[in-house]
Amino acid sequence: MTDSTAQGLSTRSVHAGEHRDSEGAVHTPLYNHSTFAFDSTADLLDVVEGRKPGNPCTRYGLNPTIRSTETKLADLEGGEQALAFSSGMAAEAATFLAHCRTGDHIVCIGEVYGGTFELLGANLPQVGITTTFPRADEVGRLPEILTGRTRIVFFETPANPTLTVFDIAALAEQARTVGALTAVDNTFATPVNQNPLQHGADLVVHSATKYLGGHSDLTAGALIGPAGLLAPVAMWRKNLGQTIAPETAFLLARSIRSLPVRVRAQNTTAAAVAAFLATHPRVSRVHYPGLATGEQKRIVDAQMHAGGGMLSAVLNTDAVGTAAVVDRLTLFAIAPSLGGVESLVTQPITTTHHGLDPAERARRGIADSMIRLSVGLEDADDLIADLARALDGD
Repeated sequence: MTDSTAQGLSTRSVHAGEHRDSEGAVHTPLYNHSTFAFDSTADLLDVVEGRKPGNPCTRYGLNPTIRSTETKLADLEGGEQALAFSSGMAAEAATFLAHCRTGDHIVCIGEVYGGTFELLGANLPQVGITTTFPRADEVGRLPEILTGRTRIVFFETPANPTLTVFDIAALAEQARTVGALTAVDNTFATPVNQNPLQHGADLVVHSATKYLGGHSDLTAGALIGPAGLLAPVAMWRKNLGQTIAPETAFLLARSIRSLPVRVRAQNTTAAAVAAFLATHPRVSRVHYPGLATGEQKRIVDAQMHAGGGMLSAVLNTDAVGTAAVVDRLTLFAIAPSLGGVESLVTQPITTTHHGLDPAERARRGIADSMIRLSVGLEDADDLIADLARALDGD
């Protein structure tokens, strides 16, 4: 591993965590093994009992390919350690289970991925862990929502699909008043555009399936933070069988090497697409951090480096009319994921938030006529032309 303390993000994305094998491979090879042999029982015990690093078993996450990728992830977020998972939901579930017990309480602020709503609202109550879900406009009520049993304050920023940006430092400070951890989902922003640990967050979660993977060819998750907070999570990951596969870790490391180049290009194109949509007569509202005003702009300027590649727009029509616009698009593929090199479009009411009660969706500003765009690496002019044709009915 290269000393990266004075190096830029692009350099670190390529070199952090990498090591050459005896054959001289320029990147950490794929160690596609379930177990590893030791020269002696004493050597095995040194690793098992923590006196030396080593790789006895891939299910534990103790595999050279996985460890290399985790070092890269930790470096990019400025964290002490990282754990790689089979999915982003696996990372969230292990985190909540590791740091909460029966009778404990979680606060989930604002809009989040539909699967996260389901995990917190349906699954965890079965083991006695409850969650309060204040809306983005109810952040001011946090002091009265927090209790002595609150263990985690969780939020996405920017949020899915409204792109609301939350003040990480302010929310982390409030969480600390009751001894709660602050966990931030940084999937939309990526380490290129935002580093929550630098603003007071205790833990950072990623659906690595998205921008970190970047090519729509892997499913993975990541958790980054202090070693002491990750240790109990690692036990849940091990015993629930949530560890990332070595093949996936290898692909993830490949993708992260180009992360800054990809995300910076997507930032630029998304900003152009957002500006176009903001002036189109058939669009009533555009949600994009780069267009933020007032208090939202203050937060964006304080903690984000750019607006990102995600945006959502509310059209001047109903759900059926919105679907017709989506169906006319040719360069934007209709798909619920995000963060790839190809541009994607989805209606949250049909995919990510389909399972959320319609009244609750409306209460949270997720309109039937909302579309969410994940801007890829195509030319901005081509994407804008595609949107113009779809909106104009051509």
